[in-house]
Amino acid sequence: MTTPRIPAAPKSIQKGAPLKYLLGQEAAECLAHNISLVHTEFDGELFCRHALAGIEPLGILERGRKFAVVLHQFLPDEYEAAIDILLASLTPPLSNTEDNGLEVFFYLPHVSFVAEYGLDIGNNNGRDPFEISMKAQYELTKRFSSEFSIRPFLIQAQERTLARLLEWVSDPDPHVRRLCSEGTRPRLPWAKRIPSFIANPSPVLPMLEILKDDQSLYVRRSVANHLGDIAKDHPDLVFGICRRWLVDSSDDMKWLIRHALRHPARKKDEAALKIRAAAKLRR
Repeated sequence: MTTPRIPAAPKSIQKGAPLKYLLGQEAAECLAHNISLVHTEFDGELFCRHALAGIEPLGILERGRKFAVVLHQFLPDEYEAAIDILLASLTPPLSNTEDNGLEVFFYLPHVSFVAEYGLDIGNNNGRDPFEISMKAQYELTKRFSSEFSIRPFLIQAQERTLARLLEWVSDPDPHVRRLCSEGTRPRLPWAKRIPSFIANPSPVLPMLEILKDDQSLYVRRSVANHLGDIAKDHPDLVFGICRRWLVDSSDDMKWLIRHALRHPARKKDEAALKIRAAAKLRR
């Protein structure tokens, strides 16, 4: 086959089938195949041997990083050259925002590669790798999600990264717009927390203000989940935002508000319960 491919995978998590097995022998072989199509010097057989060695006890995130570390050994030393190869090996972008299944986890090693090596000028012959890393994450989030890889950039290069995300909130692709909300969540599940946003979420609020009215439920759901994260540390701030958004709100906005406050409401927080009651859809 002369086109890139990714392994078939279930639509959702299956009982008795841990996520870690999404990155196994078939994934390694597909990754080697795709890279070999655009980089003939790539030793796919040896890559697979190294990537799969000792992998059994590793979880899905650890496997993604293991594949990334081994990729670093087999791709050109210069980060930009390696990223150019990885981007050239990609399958087409996702055409849907729902029901894409678990096969997208095939790209976890790619975003892990950016997270691991994309901030260090020492990996790029002394040249700032920021732009090539942003380009990579822009493309990868259209196929999986760059919400894991963007977080080291938000921690180590926050001002530059936020400025780029603020540009992306108006991108035509909903996967890119969602990244602006999902990637900046202070307590994103499975991911490294962003201590500065836990302490003070104000830098991300302008993006949420824009994205709250996004045409895609996929994006609006992320905004709701982001507010839910903030509410764990700053409930009064979130309650104030929700009250303001509730004024003359659409049904879409009412759904977002109710979704954002579901956790404090389950804890019987009086303010959350009142706001959710006011946001109840009238049918």
